[in-house]
Amino acid sequence: MKRFLGMAILMASIAAPAIAQAADKFIVGVSNTLIGNGWREEMICSVKAQAKASGVVEKVILANRNGGPTEQIADIRSLISAGANAIIVNPSDRSALDPVIKQAKARGVVVVAVDQAVSSKDAYLVSNDQVAYGRLSAEWLARQIGGKGHVVEMRGIDGVPADADRHQGFTEAMKKYPDIKVTTVFNGWSLNTTAQKTKDLISSGEKIDGIFTTGQDAVVVDAYKAAGVAYPFIVGADNNGFLGQMISLKDKGFKGAAVTNPASIGGAGLAVALNVLQKKDVKQKTLLEPEVWSNLTSEETEKLKGEYDPKLDPYYSVATDLKPFTTYTKADVINCQAPGE
Repeated sequence: MKRFLGMAILMASIAAPAIAQAADKFIVGVSNTLIGNGWREEMICSVKAQAKASGVVEKVILANRNGGPTEQIADIRSLISAGANAIIVNPSDRSALDPVIKQAKARGVVVVAVDQAVSSKDAYLVSNDQVAYGRLSAEWLARQIGGKGHVVEMRGIDGVPADADRHQGFTEAMKKYPDIKVTTVFNGWSLNTTAQKTKDLISSGEKIDGIFTTGQDAVVVDAYKAAGVAYPFIVGADNNGFLGQMISLKDKGFKGAAVTNPASIGGAGLAVALNVLQKKDVKQKTLLEPEVWSNLTSEETEKLKGEYDPKLDPYYSVATDLKPFTTYTKADVINCQAPGE
């Protein structure tokens, strides 16, 4: 999308190692350990779309299941054995995957971590700046409630890098507001768990001024709507359904903000991997600086209307592409087909 042309892209200056091209067309592996999550589904579809658009990928092998580091290590080993030239990994742990990433590099396999960071120096990273995501969310909420009150930090999966980074940014920002009480709950990035946690918060009767979420935002809004109680300020991601709520419920008293977190980071990660395989100049680390979109003013709401797509899955990020990395169309992501499928 055009907005990403102007997005600040922060790149480390570490030079990329040269990887020999193994064949005219490459085999790509994808390792994901969270299923039933719309954002992750879109991430995988963006990898498939970029693989097809590139013209240099023979097939995509998907290792996709709910699990932790142990399962992901096994999946990465299987992808290496299956002949993958590159593996796109959404890591379940910051450091536990380091040994298997080292094994992959020794076999000439390019590993790109997307969405979340790993500590391995043998992997490339293409991610949203998740620390900034948490910091911007906390700062926005704190300003809206006048620096005092009660905020709920609704976290994802404990121990997962993106959750830890967002929590770091959130906590750092909240230190400046000692008059804000913070209650922390974990939702496992699950829609059902989020719905129940939100119902529990409403049933408690305790006044809540703001809620920080990282992807299950629409469920939180729906729970407040169903309960018929006043909405707190809610921060979520740039998910299509949440943007729709920010537009349609503005006149009903709902005030919120979406922080950009493009699932198309998957396709961008593949673009980086293919550049490495083709011996192009690539930086080791790429971080995207997130933006905050709110519905507080009519002008901001008009911008949201330009991003919202009633035909797109409500739990897909509206950022279906990520220029200059990706070269596919929105239709390619929706079709979700890799070469040969």
